[in-house]
Amino acid sequence: MRYKAGIIGTGGIAGMGILGMHDVEDIGNKKIDASHAGGYDSTEEIELVAVADVDEEKLATFGEAWDIPTSQRYVGHEAMLANEDLDVVSVCTPSYLHYEHTIDAARSAANPDVIWCEKPIASQVSEAEEMVEVCEQTDTELVINHSFRFTDKLQRLHDLIHEENILGDVKSVSTQYRMELMRNSTHVLDTLVYLLDARAEQVSGHITGENEAIDSLGAAEEVVDAGGGGHVVMDDGSFVTVDCTIPREISSMTLNFIGTEGKLYMNNDDGVWKYWSLEDGEHVERPLPGIDGAWTWENDYKRSFANAAIHIQDILNGEDVNYSPGIKAVRSLEIIVGFYLSHYTDSSVDIPLPQPLREIPITSW
Repeated sequence: MRYKAGIIGTGGIAGMGILGMHDVEDIGNKKIDASHAGGYDSTEEIELVAVADVDEEKLATFGEAWDIPTSQRYVGHEAMLANEDLDVVSVCTPSYLHYEHTIDAARSAANPDVIWCEKPIASQVSEAEEMVEVCEQTDTELVINHSFRFTDKLQRLHDLIHEENILGDVKSVSTQYRMELMRNSTHVLDTLVYLLDARAEQVSGHITGENEAIDSLGAAEEVVDAGGGGHVVMDDGSFVTVDCTIPREISSMTLNFIGTEGKLYMNNDDGVWKYWSLEDGEHVERPLPGIDGAWTWENDYKRSFANAAIHIQDILNGEDVNYSPGIKAVRSLEIIVGFYLSHYTDSSVDIPLPQPLREIPITSW
């Protein structure tokens, strides 16, 4: 062991299972490898040494599952940050707490070199931007866990689009994913801005007001997160439609790109990726060079946490550059906030948002 890690928040994504992703009987009762703790456990040089939570029962359950000594199980993140010397801190609390916990960690005596924060980055754009700014001031690398970025296939696809120009100039993209916008759809929107390497310029949105997870999560705080979507004009000129209105059970994460040199269809739930090259005016189906098969939840998502932790290990060793930085995570949050503002003002919204609109919170978990 060379580096020490601590986790703030001992819920599902930290290491105890996620609703809809793991067996119901396992959630909260046993350790889950597809998690922050599981990611650290897969590395050679990072050891999880401390955890913090305000819920003492969850803290004890997590500590027992992941063999954390009782002396290093802290009630409240302040105590952990004051008493531990940490190289990396995971922020695995609800998204409306990411701002407080990331800022506190960056400025703390624990002095971490990396903060690995769950998605979405924050509840409001101003907070996300301040998180980025404070981490820059404290020389802390802010890594956001948009987990698809940590899969080999998506990284290779990004290179094919930008280095080998398989799509040419992307003109149109359509996307679909399950509700809710903050809790779930941040994944598809981050995948969008990652593959386009673009930022929204104008947003027109629709909010359904529906949330299928309120009862099942038993959330203690009232949230406004809901299904929705709309149209987005990106700064690269592409036109994007987003539909994140339907329940998990009947949804598929799909993205369909149409460019001047080819088109690409991605359905991650069904494990189908197809690419057609435009040749002499005809679309000809071709394999994606360097990608064996399609991205799937079973083979790629579950590995993403280990990949992310290994990436953090490489950052700590000075061997890699952060490829999921906070400044990029702001781009998906801007789109979501834009959808809400557009819906409730019955108008289109320009990005970047002016200062008063940066303060609008979209609360989730």
